[in-house]
Amino acid sequence: MPQPLAFAIHAVDGKARTGTIIMRRGAIRTPAFMPVGTAATVKAMKPADVAAAGADIILGNTYHLMLRPTAERVARLGGLHRFMGWERPILTDSGGYQVMSLAELTSRSEEGVAFKSHLDGARHLLSPERSMEIQRLLGSDIAMAFDELVPTTSGRDAVAAAMERSMRWAQRSRDAFGRDEGDGALFGIQQGGLDEGLRRASADALTAIGFDGYAIGGLAVGEGQEAMFACLDVAPGQLPADRPRYLMGVGKPTDIVGAVERGVDMFDCVLPTRSGRTGQAFTHDGPLNIRNARHAEDQGPLDPDCPCPVCLTWSRAYLHHLVRAGEILGAMLMTEHNIWFYETLMADLRAAIADARLAAFANAFRARYGGSRTGEAA
Repeated sequence: MPQPLAFAIHAVDGKARTGTIIMRRGAIRTPAFMPVGTAATVKAMKPADVAAAGADIILGNTYHLMLRPTAERVARLGGLHRFMGWERPILTDSGGYQVMSLAELTSRSEEGVAFKSHLDGARHLLSPERSMEIQRLLGSDIAMAFDELVPTTSGRDAVAAAMERSMRWAQRSRDAFGRDEGDGALFGIQQGGLDEGLRRASADALTAIGFDGYAIGGLAVGEGQEAMFACLDVAPGQLPADRPRYLMGVGKPTDIVGAVERGVDMFDCVLPTRSGRTGQAFTHDGPLNIRNARHAEDQGPLDPDCPCPVCLTWSRAYLHHLVRAGEILGAMLMTEHNIWFYETLMADLRAAIADARLAAFANAFRARYGGSRTGEAA
């Protein structure tokens, strides 16, 4: 039976790799950043514009789509790709993060997570089996195993218990997912908080089950960059080297650069879209708050080194006006710039790895991004 993906590593520089994930809906260049399209839309952007920015794959969310418009409706309408007009690969999050973030609405058991909808209070059960069913109905290219996420500040016993349950759920996800010709891939999720031994046990359990790729979960939930990097010094190397490695929910540009240096291949984060809607732009000189009065008559671009249509066309003064006036176009243009910035950063990282100059590139990027900071909100 044909495999749902093939992963070719083209070059290695230190722990970092650049390569290509080949899937039936297209190739994914790694390291890759996946814009987040939680509810079947990358907020404030059209699919063609997301692709033009350089994105090879986007992310959808099981929890939100199961509630609205429902996975069954999406399936009846031809699947998520047709529904939203995106022809390239889609990865779907299993819903595990929402289980943690909406903890006040949930109760957990070995069977799964019972919760009340944040939309209408209706009761649902999300289990490994139901998560796999939803992701198959959506037509996901990369489905994620259902896991239990707890904050890194939880005690070791709680982190260990959640990791062990996640591994039992990983086996159930694998069993329920099955595989028919034309199906997508299934990734397992490593858990274990900041504990190296728990991370190793999780990686060993996932490898024994066997997945098409592996994610590093349970980070970027408040532990700080230093602690996250300490974990990433070892976690990626615990996972199979011939499979893609995906760091979930990360992050700021400097987080991504540091994680790539440590061997991570795939990323997603809401920051570029959420920040764009609130008037923040990511630039090579650090984050910029376009609402600040000093931009009101600035005729320069957001970032003179950015190739995006926004920077080539409109001034900071115009964007300042749009955002301060609450115009929808302001959110659209700021988001478009941010997605371009992230995707251009990934292209630069891929080129640096291919040319064996990643360390020099990463150090120069960090020096300019942090050293030129204007004091605006990060």
